[in-house]
Amino acid sequence: PWPVVISAALSLPLVMPMVLEWFGIHAMLPGWVQWALATPVQFVFGWRFYKAGWKAVRAGAGNMDLLVALGTSAAYFLSIWQMAEAGDAMPHLYFESAAVVITLVRLGKWLETRAKRQTADAIRALAALRPDTAQVRRNGVEQTVPLASVRVGDEIVVRPGERIPVDADVVEGSSHADESMLTGESVPVPKQPGDRLTGGSINYDGLLVARTAAVGAETVLAKIIRMVEHAQAAKAPIQRMVDQVSAVFVPIVLVIALATLLGWGLVMGDWTTALLNAVAVLVIACPCALGLATPTAIMAGTGAGARAGILIKDAEALEVAHRVSVVAFDKTGTLTVGKPEVVALHAADGDEPALLAKLAALQAGSEHPLARAVTTLATERGITVPAATDVRALPGRGIAGIVAWQALQLGSDGLRASLQADAGSLQNDAERLRGEGRTVSWLIDTDQRRVLGLVAFGDAIKPGAAAAIARLREAGIHTVMLTGDNAGAAARVGKQLGLDEVQAEVMPEDKAARVVALKRGGEAVVAMVGDGINDAPALAAADVGIAMSTGTDVAMHAAGITLMRGDPALVADALAVSHRTVRKIRQNLFWAFIYNVIGIPLAAAGLLNPVVAGAAMAFSSVSVVSNALLLRRWHPLAGSGHKEVTQ
Repeated sequence: PWPVVISAALSLPLVMPMVLEWFGIHAMLPGWVQWALATPVQFVFGWRFYKAGWKAVRAGAGNMDLLVALGTSAAYFLSIWQMAEAGDAMPHLYFESAAVVITLVRLGKWLETRAKRQTADAIRALAALRPDTAQVRRNGVEQTVPLASVRVGDEIVVRPGERIPVDADVVEGSSHADESMLTGESVPVPKQPGDRLTGGSINYDGLLVARTAAVGAETVLAKIIRMVEHAQAAKAPIQRMVDQVSAVFVPIVLVIALATLLGWGLVMGDWTTALLNAVAVLVIACPCALGLATPTAIMAGTGAGARAGILIKDAEALEVAHRVSVVAFDKTGTLTVGKPEVVALHAADGDEPALLAKLAALQAGSEHPLARAVTTLATERGITVPAATDVRALPGRGIAGIVAWQALQLGSDGLRASLQADAGSLQNDAERLRGEGRTVSWLIDTDQRRVLGLVAFGDAIKPGAAAAIARLREAGIHTVMLTGDNAGAAARVGKQLGLDEVQAEVMPEDKAARVVALKRGGEAVVAMVGDGINDAPALAAADVGIAMSTGTDVAMHAAGITLMRGDPALVADALAVSHRTVRKIRQNLFWAFIYNVIGIPLAAAGLLNPVVAGAAMAFSSVSVVSNALLLRRWHPLAGSGHKEVTQ
């Protein structure tokens, strides 16, 4: 901040004699020395205020830069006039007033920039995570190439300990990846063929070959950086209101300053005092703190959210979120894991391990999501899986094969019906599971046309989802689930999570209309939480759209807030950071206005000289910025079990 440092170095000798005088030490600098020190500050470091002020005048508006230019110019030229009038005498000069105001306003601007830089540290760190080169396998030959030359479809090779250069899908190998820089989650994430790697994360313990899915501006890292930069540059509705107030405030201050000048000059006959008091009014009224009140809090709030894995794309979402009274959730991928898992096994003879072994044998070579759920469960339970032979698909019905000399078929009710296999007592279990929204498959002995057992699949509820809902309800927020599931399955999930309201069998195209209905004509402020393409219209229709980053890009673009972890508890944290930020904005606006409300009458009455007025104005700016930076101490409560949303 060299302009601030040089300006301060030139201003300090002007201020020190005034400070020493408080202790009875008289060491006033000659007038020409004061002029020499103040002039560079006024017209070099203060030139920006003249330019911005003149631009405002030409636009027929007033702004804070115009006040700074007028106030400091009045003090500067008054001092020159005093020197010319005094001759050999030592007049009272106000060069220090002009220099100090310009220096302190520049300091406030620098603090604002510094606040923005500090809150964006995490984002810049993300950009630095991208390596300069990548190992690419082309035509069977591995080579090191610049990152910029990697193209979608290229196969990249990532060794243990290396950073992953681009977003890519694993095609060979298995490992774990450290994605803490994206999600805040310290536990390494397992990576298998088919899983997505995120550029900038670290490959831990295995060699991976992956096919590039996104490069350059299309990577997750690049999108995160753009989203946060956009949010920090945006103006919230409350900031637009402050700008409008400033446009009215400036002309009023100019009228008060003119009235002070004429009042003291015409009534009291003391034009020197009149000019000093008018200058003091202009200085104390400089609405620098007013201009800093909202942007610094928004920048600090978005930075605090980014560090917690909450990316706030626009300032309006940050401000509106604190008023949310209804949160509507999509089910799949938002409240549930979004991947099928085995939820029930029923063997006709009661031998579930043997049933699971046969199921896993039939599906060992399949990449179908249901097959992977079965083989994963078998691995977790330590089941020895026998080899299957003559495995073949039965289009539209299931799969067939031979396991331990036994001909088996696995499939739907249609397959069982075609084989005329009797379900026996398992039929009741199947009907109950279907009523809960489960998918049921039957394992049948083909030769004997006998049902050996059934396996049911479901989408597991995310760990912590119930606690997240409880936290929202504790804060008085109405929770709703919008899902396309049948009423029975939806009711089961709603009951498990403790939701206030469940709307089932909602078609994707109807979700946006349901969100609008939840607003009750503007009585309620609605947040929609989703992750899929089908959620995008509803996210856009809500007052605040919140997307899970584990979902689609379309959902992330439609939402104002993106959660970088799939943890529903971050929804409450997003509302909490909004509460904290808006509270800081209100505190800042209070301090900004109170200085003006108290200071302007005192200055007009002649009770504040320009130097004291400048110090008071500068202190208000510093206090506003410091208060906003306290937001950096905010920490998310996700996973803590804490139920409060407002903080």
